[in-house]
Amino acid sequence: MQLEKAGLLSLLCVVGAGFAVLWGRALRRAARGGRVEWPGPLHLVVGLATDFFDTLGIGSFATTTTALRLGRLVDDRVVPGTLNAGHALPTVVQALVYITIVRVDMTTLVVMIGAAVAGSVLGSNVVSLWPRRVVRLAVGSALVVASFVMLASALGRLPSGGDALALDGKRLAVGALANFALGALMTAGVGLYGPCMILVSLLGMSPSAAFPIMMGSCAFLMPVASVQFVRRGAYDARAALGLAIGGIPGVLVAAFIVKALPIAALRWLVLVVAAYAAVTLLVAAAKPDPKQ
Repeated sequence: MQLEKAGLLSLLCVVGAGFAVLWGRALRRAARGGRVEWPGPLHLVVGLATDFFDTLGIGSFATTTTALRLGRLVDDRVVPGTLNAGHALPTVVQALVYITIVRVDMTTLVVMIGAAVAGSVLGSNVVSLWPRRVVRLAVGSALVVASFVMLASALGRLPSGGDALALDGKRLAVGALANFALGALMTAGVGLYGPCMILVSLLGMSPSAAFPIMMGSCAFLMPVASVQFVRRGAYDARAALGLAIGGIPGVLVAAFIVKALPIAALRWLVLVVAAYAAVTLLVAAAKPDPKQ
């Protein structure tokens, strides 16, 4: 078990480092062409705050989407790519921490991660080509779903789960299929954490097992999916770099210093944030887009 875990963690380091190198080269090329600016303080603060709360299990996509739109930091068309590329490396750090300290069956973990990555490859090839109006509609709809999930969580209506640390047979097949879909939806700006927590609970697993599964899934799929967004320029480099630089310290502070906060109250705050972002995106999607 320890050898398998060490192998998975090593592979995660390779994936994270590979993405960092590829992204760094793309940024250097863009900088030579005068197409990249250094992130401003607001970009860094958004990265720090959203990845801090993400590490505590709240998720980062809804809060980041709202912050990017309120600050008018990016074009709506590139929101999914910016979210995935910007949060990729902080999420790798999260996964390294939680896979190390939380017990879960390695076969279950590897199958669930593999399914999510496969879904993200399919999703990124499609989403990176979407026009602005489709992105607004997709992300807005995703945030509506996320809002209902957070509302159910805040009201204590979600399944409490069991105590299993592994899935096998049909339950593992169902879990893999569902995580494949969640991986594809991640590339459209749909956060995986909440749905994955519900999924593993419905399958009878311990809620604590959701942390390495959901963080490991995102840590592997986000760098892989982000390659297409970076290659096609379907992201905002300045904002994504700010999320990454600010996000990694946010992860470390949450994981090793703070460790716990009044999550119930924070979920209500994030619910309001997600609902606001959903409404503004759907209203924007309903209007004619002069840039198309």
